[in-house]
Amino acid sequence: MTQHTPSPASAASAPGAGRGRNLIAIASGKGGVGKTWFAIALAQALARAGQRPLLFDADLGLANVDIQLGLMPKHDLGAVISGRLALNQAAFRFEDGGFDIIAGRSGSGSLANLPASRLQVLSDDLRLLAATYDRVVMDLGAGVERTVRQMAEIAATCIVVATDEPTSLTDAYAFIKVLHMAQPTANVWVLVNMANSRIEGERTFNTLLKACEGFLKMSPTLAGVVRRDSKVREAVRAQVPLFTRFPNCEAAQDVEAVVANLLKK
Repeated sequence: MTQHTPSPASAASAPGAGRGRNLIAIASGKGGVGKTWFAIALAQALARAGQRPLLFDADLGLANVDIQLGLMPKHDLGAVISGRLALNQAAFRFEDGGFDIIAGRSGSGSLANLPASRLQVLSDDLRLLAATYDRVVMDLGAGVERTVRQMAEIAATCIVVATDEPTSLTDAYAFIKVLHMAQPTANVWVLVNMANSRIEGERTFNTLLKACEGFLKMSPTLAGVVRRDSKVREAVRAQVPLFTRFPNCEAAQDVEAVVANLLKK
């Protein structure tokens, strides 16, 4: 694993203050919906589409990107929070996926309970680092805790992952509501994961859409539908990215379609 140092030339395209134009937050109202898996697959699909992505494990306290990929990173976000490393020094290249990673630190309550001021510094550093990449994919923690909300608010696009389970839809709606109240102009997308078919996935999205339009007077965008695919579980168990092992499976095709939607926007 090699350390990535941002180049001055690419830093010249830094986004302005406020939200990072190329920051994509991956969120969910609850755990168990495939959020981290999707974040990894999205980063790899972006790389395959010719983008230069960074995967940032922003699940402060229950980070598991490194676990899903079978990695033992030399540096992680804990070293950044403690002041031992700058944020860019914690980034390393994941050759198998074709993207860079900043790993979190699983089980660290000190990260999950960061003071708002320290989290703001981290957010500002991330916006600066994002200028050296085409896209930064942030895997947020599940739920609507303060740290999750604050990280979500700096992203230009927030993709909320949900399934057809009633609890998932209820919690996804709760997350969208909280984000919308804090950022009425937030660009919210919905990814329906583990759908039995595209039609059923679209039906699930429409249920959430009606709730958002009826009660929040806003309309999230459908990022896409990822069909239920046994190849996903096989790849996760093997701690290998989906596109590395099964680049042509149905779920991989669906994630590529999400990337096509993102790049069109």
